[in-house]
Amino acid sequence: MISYVRGELVAIEEQKAVIDVGGVGYGVYMPQQAMTLLPAIGSTVKLYTYLNVKEDAMQLFGFLTRDDLEIFRLVIGVSGIGPKGGLNILSSMSPDELRFAIMSGDAKAISAAPGIGKKTAEKLIVELRDKVDIEDMLEHASHGNDSDAFVPASDSDMQSEAVQALVALGYGSAESMRAVKKTSPDCAAVEDILKEALKYLF
Repeated sequence: MISYVRGELVAIEEQKAVIDVGGVGYGVYMPQQAMTLLPAIGSTVKLYTYLNVKEDAMQLFGFLTRDDLEIFRLVIGVSGIGPKGGLNILSSMSPDELRFAIMSGDAKAISAAPGIGKKTAEKLIVELRDKVDIEDMLEHASHGNDSDAFVPASDSDMQSEAVQALVALGYGSAESMRAVKKTSPDCAAVEDILKEALKYLF
C-alpha cells in the first residue's frame, strides 16, 4: 500500500498530476477541485494516496489531506461506486459540501456528478449519514486537517445548530457552513451566530 507520495510536481494533466519521486514519475488521479489548489510546477507536493489494483491496471488516487482521503474511502465503500465514481463526486463538490449534502439528504447535489444517478446518490446518503459528523467537520474546517488545535465542544455545538437552522430555513448546506465559519468566535449564543451568518448570506 502506498500511503502517500512526496516529490516534485512536474506536470498537471487531465484529472492527473505527475509527481517525480526519486526519479520515478507517478501519475496520480485527483479531484478537479483539489488540482486547482496544487502549487506551481516544480514545487514539492505531498499527496495522501489510495492504490486501486485491477486485473489490467494499477491506479493511484491522490488527495491534499488525510481528511479528503478518508471521505473518498467512505464513498467508494458504498456498493456501486468505484474509485472513478468517487473521483467524479469529489470533482463536482468539495469534501465538506459532500458531507453537508449527505447530512441534509441532498441527493440532487450528489447526482450532479458525472455517472452518479439519483438512486446511487440516495444509497450513498443512507449508507454514510451515520458516518459523517458535523461537529468534527466544523472543528476541521476551523483549524485545518492536520492541526492539533482544539475547539471547545460548546462552540462546535453552537456552530452545528446554526448550520442546521440555516439549512432548515432553505439555505444550501455548503453556503450555510461557509457563512457560519465567517462569524466571530466571540458569539456567545446560537442566535448571535445566526445573526452574523445571515449578513453573509444576504
